[in-house]
Amino acid sequence: LLIDSYQRKIDYLRVSVTDRCNLRCVYCMPAEGIDTMSCKDILSYEEMIRIIRVAAAHGVTKVRITGGEPLVRKNISNFINKISKIKGIKDLSLTTNGVLLKNFARNLAGAGLKRVNVSLDSLNPQKYEKITLSDHIYRVFEGLEEAEKLGLTPVKINVVIIKGLNDDEIVDFAMLTKKKPYHIRFIEYMPFNAQEDWNIHKCISSSEIITEINRFQKIFPVERKGEVAGPANNYRFEDGVGELGFISPISDHFCSSCNRLRLTADGRLRTCLFSDDEINIKSFMREGCSDEELERVLFGAVKTKPKNHIIGENLFKKCTRSMTLIGG
Repeated sequence: LLIDSYQRKIDYLRVSVTDRCNLRCVYCMPAEGIDTMSCKDILSYEEMIRIIRVAAAHGVTKVRITGGEPLVRKNISNFINKISKIKGIKDLSLTTNGVLLKNFARNLAGAGLKRVNVSLDSLNPQKYEKITLSDHIYRVFEGLEEAEKLGLTPVKINVVIIKGLNDDEIVDFAMLTKKKPYHIRFIEYMPFNAQEDWNIHKCISSSEIITEINRFQKIFPVERKGEVAGPANNYRFEDGVGELGFISPISDHFCSSCNRLRLTADGRLRTCLFSDDEINIKSFMREGCSDEELERVLFGAVKTKPKNHIIGENLFKKCTRSMTLIGG
């Protein structure tokens, strides 16, 4: 099994398939976009499948496909279908901004995808346009409905709350769970964009968000016996049909239970979202390494996983690569 130096079992692999995105979210990438990678710099699907297969042989059971925006890469459904057939993979999901989801949902479900997370930071069309620099919010709403209809559930909506930008919509998002079986996940604002002027004072803690919702109506913790805990602390309204999740990487980080490894689109293994330490697994593969050598690279990467991130501490520096290059 893949066990790191702090006895954490690594059973979750996040795979970025592209650095390209059809939105320009203000906290994620510069308004002018990024210098995109060439096709030869990006891992092929076959290379990604090989890494996933080797990882699955050593205890990885959960795979999430990310980007950039994964639905802009050609033949994504066929790639997902191949992952679904890898022995040991039990949970296969995808994170998307939802713009193309309605068009792809049926093929994704047929390919073996289990569920989707949709990034959506405002329910207001004008504010959505300000955040994403696009006017596609109604396409996102259609994608959410289609995913629900086709059983890509529970549909999770990721909301990054930023002080002064969308913190006035906290209750509006929470209210969705009273009528829809969505899982609304409030995520503390993190330094996603290397060029952005991030500071901790723009961050609203999960406890503050919970307090805001409780002022409207009391929410209650959700306990799931027998399930492996994820990063979210889950709640629900007494009369709700969905759930509320609170992810606190800044105010109460969950590093002690982190079980994930990231594979970037250009073939770097990244053991911590907020560390620039990466291992270039692509170079080993393209030099003709065997599966046994690939295993050694994986095990070596896992042993470099840090104990925790240091966001908010004096030594912290933002990552040199934006989130769209790392993988969400």
